Amino acid sequence: MQTTPLTLWTQELHTLHACLAPLFKRSEPRQRSLAYLKGLLSNVERKNGWQLAEWMGEATPDGVQHLLERALWDADAARDILCDYVVGHLRDDNSVLIVDETGFIKKGQYSAGVQRQYSGTAGRVENSQIGVFLCYAGGGGSAFIDRELYLPRQWVDTPSRREAAGIPTEVKFATTPAGPQDA
Repeated sequence: MQTTPLTLWTQELHTLHACLAPLFKRSEPRQRSLAYLKGLLSNVERKNGWQLAEWMGEATPDGVQHLLERALWDADAARDILCDYVVGHLRDDNSVLIVDETGFIKKGQYSAGVQRQYSGTAGRVENSQIGVFLCYAGGGGSAFIDRELYLPRQWVDTPSRREAAGIPTEVKFATTPAGPQDA
């Protein structure tokens, strides 16, 4: 049997997921997390809860939303495992870190950090979220290894909005240029 690039990618994804699996105490979120990762790497055009759930063969996005919002797992520990994995597999003498600020245009007002603000993605002021991302790039490829959501001062200073969006009280306001240094 010939090994194809798709077979190699699938094997590597399973290897990475085996490193992440201990973060999930229950089998359902553990299994759904693998399906979710496969969905993120799939050709699904819009990677939102509905489309990913549909791709995973689920009738509603409830399971995906539960995984991301309520299931017990440590997102920072997952980030650390991913970072170690990426550096271990992509490292070379010419590797670099890339910091990028990206805007996500939003229609509603309830997503964490959303407000009318300048979005480089749109090139103008829009109702959006702003994220700062750290990417590791080397000869073997590239991958995002860290993230931070920019929270406008109005979000940080309004306890009811913070609580409704599940933002921990220890999250403080920082201007976007300071975000990557603190992440």
